[in-house]
Amino acid sequence: MTISTKASVIDRCSTSLVELLSLRDQLPLRSKATVLRLFLVVAFLGLAADSFCAVTAASQPSQANATQEAGTAGPQQEHGLSAKPVEIARPFNFPITNSMLVSWIVAVGLIVFAQLATRQMKQVPTGAQNFLEWLVEALYKFLSGIIGPHLAQRTFWFFATIFIFVLTANWFGLIPGVGSLGWGHQTDHGFRIDQPLFRGANADVNMTLAMSLVFFASWLVWAFREVGVRGFLRELFAPKGESEGALRLLLVVVFFAAGCLEVVSILFRPVSLSFRLYGNIFAGENLLEAMAKLVPGFGWLVTIPFYFLELVMGLVQALVFMLLTAVFTMLMCQHEADTPAAHAAHG
Repeated sequence: MTISTKASVIDRCSTSLVELLSLRDQLPLRSKATVLRLFLVVAFLGLAADSFCAVTAASQPSQANATQEAGTAGPQQEHGLSAKPVEIARPFNFPITNSMLVSWIVAVGLIVFAQLATRQMKQVPTGAQNFLEWLVEALYKFLSGIIGPHLAQRTFWFFATIFIFVLTANWFGLIPGVGSLGWGHQTDHGFRIDQPLFRGANADVNMTLAMSLVFFASWLVWAFREVGVRGFLRELFAPKGESEGALRLLLVVVFFAAGCLEVVSILFRPVSLSFRLYGNIFAGENLLEAMAKLVPGFGWLVTIPFYFLELVMGLVQALVFMLLTAVFTMLMCQHEADTPAAHAAHG
């Protein structure tokens, strides 16, 4: 049906082209070129329209069969990780999802590790205490070199916690069993998990959005403490540099408009932060699941290189989230005397 329809369109277009070419002596060269362009556009649109109509007509008879088979074939046609977490319990009418369970496990694990590492502090650290002190010191020096010692001293607790939690949650989601243990049903292709017991914490947009909103609230508190409300508004809307007269008035208008755009950018920062982290982790888990199903019987072997890739990606995403929040804070709260560039200039 589709071939015959296209053939009829081509025949009609060929006939029209022959009639136009027969008038070549009566039309100037520029008019013939214009008519030829119009002819090609109309022919292309006609083919596209006929193809669309043919596909639509062919798909209509199969809609009834697809509806009848939806009850049995529907669950088998779904592939990859679901976009939303699965509710696994509701005690006292409080919903608990599989991603919430993983985030609680990660948080409790970090708290227990910190307690055990600092339970018996030694002058010369060893074991877990040595590792924890190395991690905290390395992060503090790294942040001090970016946002300055003064701001790092005030905000280090937040940025270090965010980095360690995001990194641990990303790597915990790669443990075998996360996403592959739960409730399901038997199919012709094996056992299929419908409700996984565990799901990566950062593969849930609710988790990443919550962290971004906590940062946004903390960012406002730090900004008001460092520069005050007046300084906050001046940083957004006040003109920069030295100017006089009409140029000063022009700069006031320009910087006010730029400040309005900056306000919109600030309001969208939680959204961009949350979806950046969520999108990368969600895509990584779908990639691992797709590679595991690529070669039946050897899925564990195919996913090994991608596991190393996701280990690196988990570290990179934790670092990016921490750095973006730190830089956003520095741009609003920094003091000129505390920036690394200012220390280098005075040195």
